[in-house]
Amino acid sequence: MMLFLTESTGDLDEARSIIARHFYTNFVDTLSGRRGWRARFGIAPAGSVTLGDLSFGTDIRMQFGELGAYHVDVPLTGAMTWRQGNGPSHTATTSKAAVFQPVGGTTLERWSGDCRLLAIKIDKQALENHLAALLDAPVPGPVQLRPTLDLSGAAGASWLNLLRLVAAESARSGGLLHHPVLGARLREDLITGLLLAADHPYREALHRPRPVLAAPRSVRRVVEVMRAEPSRPYTVVELARIAGVSPRSLQLSFRRYLDMPPLSYLRELRLGVAHEQLVQADPSQTTVADIAYQAGFPHPSRFAAAYRHRYGVYPSETLRS
Repeated sequence: MMLFLTESTGDLDEARSIIARHFYTNFVDTLSGRRGWRARFGIAPAGSVTLGDLSFGTDIRMQFGELGAYHVDVPLTGAMTWRQGNGPSHTATTSKAAVFQPVGGTTLERWSGDCRLLAIKIDKQALENHLAALLDAPVPGPVQLRPTLDLSGAAGASWLNLLRLVAAESARSGGLLHHPVLGARLREDLITGLLLAADHPYREALHRPRPVLAAPRSVRRVVEVMRAEPSRPYTVVELARIAGVSPRSLQLSFRRYLDMPPLSYLRELRLGVAHEQLVQADPSQTTVADIAYQAGFPHPSRFAAAYRHRYGVYPSETLRS
C-alpha cells in the first residue's frame, strides 16, 4: 500500500532529517539566506519505489554519498544544477530531468528557490531485475543510464505524464493507486517507462521485437553458477562443461543473448561484488587489494583500472567514502 506523507518546515535540520528518512543521508545548506523560507515535502514511500513532491522555497546546496538507488528528479518549476562522481555539472529544467546512478557521490550544486520537483527513487535491484525480465535475459548491473532525460520528446513526455498521474493519485485518499495490485502494477509501469525513455545500453534491445526463444538453459545455468561463486577461477572450458555444451557454443550463446563473452560477464559480476564490499567496508580494517582478491581479481592494478572505467572513480575513493 502507498502511504502519502505531507511535511512542512522552516528548520534546516528538520528538512535534512526528512530527506534522510525517506531518501538519502545528506548535508544541506542555504545559499541565499535563511529567513522566511519554508520547505514542503509530499512523500509516498511504497517498497521499491518512493515518490516525492519537493520544494525548499530558497536556494540550497545539498550533498549525498552514494545513493545506492536509481533516482530521477523532474523540475515542475525552476531549475537545479547537479553533478555525480567526477562527471560534469548538468542542469535539470522543466524539459530535461536529472537521472542519477546508484554509485558516485552526488551534489546538488544549486536547487533554486522557485524549483518544485517530482523525485522518484527506484531500488537498484528492482530496476535491474525488471530490466532482466523485460529482456528475458540476465543483466549485469548497474545499468548505465544517461545523466539527463529529454522530457520534450515523445517517450520522455509520455513517461512524465505517467509520473504526474501516479504522483497525483498517491495523494488521493482511497484512490485506486492505494490498491495493492493496481498500485504495484503502476509502479512497475513507472520503471518500464523510464527504461524505455532513458538512454542506456539496453534501450535498443527493449525496442526490438522480443525473440521467440528465451535465453537457452545453458546460459541460465552458467549465470546461476557465476552468481553463486563469482570469485571462483572459472575457465571457458569449465563453464561449457557446467552448461553441457561446447566452449564455442557457449561463447556464441553469451554473445547472442548477453552481448558479451562469458568471462566478460563474470568480470562485470565481480566488479559489482567488489563495489558492494568497498561501500560497506571499514578502511581501517581492510584494503582495496584484499577486497579485489576476495572478489576474484588477483591483480590490484588491473582491478583498479577496470573499476574506474565502470564506476568513474578509483576503488580507494569508494573505500574512503
